[in-house]
Amino acid sequence: MNIGPHSIAGKKVLAFVMAGGEGTRLHSLTADRCKPSVPFNGKHRIVDFVLSNLINSEVYAVYLLVQYKSQSLIEHIRQSWTMTRFIPQHFVTVVPPQMQYGKEWFQGTADAVAQNMHLVETFQPDIVAVFGADHIYRMDVRQMVQFHLDSKADVSVATLPVPVEQSASFGIVNVDAGHRITGFTEKPATTPSMPGRKGHALASMGNYLFNAGVLMDELRRAREAGENDFGKHILPRMLHTHRLYAYDFHTNVIPGVADYEEHGYWRDVGTVDAYFDAHFDTLGATPRFRMTNTQWPIYACPDQAESAQIENGLINRSVVGSGSIVNGAQLDHAMLRRSVHVEPDARLEHCIVMERSTIGRGAKVRRAIVDQDNWIPPGERIGYDLERDRQRFHVSEGGVVVVPRGHFARPAC
Repeated sequence: MNIGPHSIAGKKVLAFVMAGGEGTRLHSLTADRCKPSVPFNGKHRIVDFVLSNLINSEVYAVYLLVQYKSQSLIEHIRQSWTMTRFIPQHFVTVVPPQMQYGKEWFQGTADAVAQNMHLVETFQPDIVAVFGADHIYRMDVRQMVQFHLDSKADVSVATLPVPVEQSASFGIVNVDAGHRITGFTEKPATTPSMPGRKGHALASMGNYLFNAGVLMDELRRAREAGENDFGKHILPRMLHTHRLYAYDFHTNVIPGVADYEEHGYWRDVGTVDAYFDAHFDTLGATPRFRMTNTQWPIYACPDQAESAQIENGLINRSVVGSGSIVNGAQLDHAMLRRSVHVEPDARLEHCIVMERSTIGRGAKVRRAIVDQDNWIPPGERIGYDLERDRQRFHVSEGGVVVVPRGHFARPAC
């Protein structure tokens, strides 16, 4: 049966991706860009993961709700996510705050969708997916939709276990034996362990499916009550009036995932240390998360740059982006994005170096993130004296040094 280009299991699905995150815990990495626009790995940005998951899941109608410092994200979507590249007649559309109810930006996740209820009314979906844009993972959304339908849910919330000590960073849910949600607490200071898994709590991933009519009714009710957030306001209130179910992300099966990869890999990369560590989960012959899954690709910006050039040097478990040149240097667990030059006798150890940066002759950098457009001077040392580094840069709790964009200017010729 042909169920139409926007249908999953016979249901028409519309997606809102919440891409307005300010990302203050990433410090200088979000000084000029929003969190979803922060680069990841050799040629991706964080937002590419949720968009790829939706497109791979045949959810082709996607509105990307933007807010803070969104220009680089808007440009990335324009360059990388023209949907005719993948499926003709479908779209990924950037939507800034519409100020439908006053001269205010989005006041929360629910308010962001509420300001765009006219898009739901125009599209007339059966199900509305509201997904975050800040995580590294693969997910077949069709399987969550099927769970939603089988459960006869009004709302389904994607969940996974997290250590109890991390509960203050998540919405924590309680469920009964049938996965129906009986409690929802947004970022509690403490929480008891979930049944059957000591030391862990069941956390919301920030990915929701709503029956469209239910969502519209609740958004109108929330606006009248001055409520603006799904996790803080709407979902806890709906527990008493609607059927809310927890979808177990660990049951999600992705084709092409290797046996050596971490099952159900999902990372919130909202801090410098989490962002840094997730990069190195992708390195090596048997990584925790393999970027090159041809059966479930993570799409990136079309790359017109020339191939990387390795003149000579010593390279161990590293990524060298297109247009980069390595000349007589040492790379150990280094991740170079596009057009990075590493000059003779330089050494990079557990580093991320972003576009158009140069590592000068004899410079040594370790456990650092060098943002784009930097020219690290010859002989410079970064990551070897953290007290000195703290006087110049942000240094994370885990000892990762963050060099801001353009901090070291290229000397005049």
